[in-house]
Amino acid sequence: MAYASRLSTVLLASVAFSALASVAGTASAEDLEFSIYGGYQTAPHSHVDVSDGTSFSAGWEGKSFGSPPYYGGRVTWWLGDFNLPNWGVSLDYTHDKVYADDDTMARSPGWTHFEFTDGLNLLTVNGLYRFKDPVRRWTPYLGAGVGVNIPHVEVTRPQGTTFDYEFGGVTFQAQAGVDFRVTDNWSTFVEYKGTYSRVDVPIDSGDRLKTNIVTNAVNVGISYHW
Repeated sequence: MAYASRLSTVLLASVAFSALASVAGTASAEDLEFSIYGGYQTAPHSHVDVSDGTSFSAGWEGKSFGSPPYYGGRVTWWLGDFNLPNWGVSLDYTHDKVYADDDTMARSPGWTHFEFTDGLNLLTVNGLYRFKDPVRRWTPYLGAGVGVNIPHVEVTRPQGTTFDYEFGGVTFQAQAGVDFRVTDNWSTFVEYKGTYSRVDVPIDSGDRLKTNIVTNAVNVGISYHW
């Protein structure tokens, strides 16, 4: 079951990247960029409400380097063909994840498992601006966007068990980083990325679970430019 869930996540990301690559296929070669990244991701507490009246504060652990790890990837189309070389549009997939900590389980009688660890699975469309200078190899950039979250919902409680992908709702994203060009085609980057996701999903027994999850991440990645 876990293998099938992760395969579904990979397929979702592949379809998303292929879609943007097709749209950007008419762009000049130097305007396209594909990036992958990993890093350290955390999440502050959030309040959880269930339609049966259950309500509690959840403390989250990111466990970025545990299996499955935190990771992401994006395709960026810089708008040089429109005489806007410093502006870009990206399609970004991020495999954020959160685990309810031990204190949360202690505050939730009968709940023995609560996490989104085959991903919150964030898919966002973003506007980017880079402060590019042709005489230097490093380029700061900023970005912000909106999209959706498709979490893998894992809940075990007295009423039943939920273990499935669900449509969660809207996600907002902001990022800031620095890209360092290593060769004409390759660069590396470091960035901060923050996300805010409104999660409203069905769980067992016909109930719904709602929470708003914020994540903060420091990413390190590589990009290929063509």
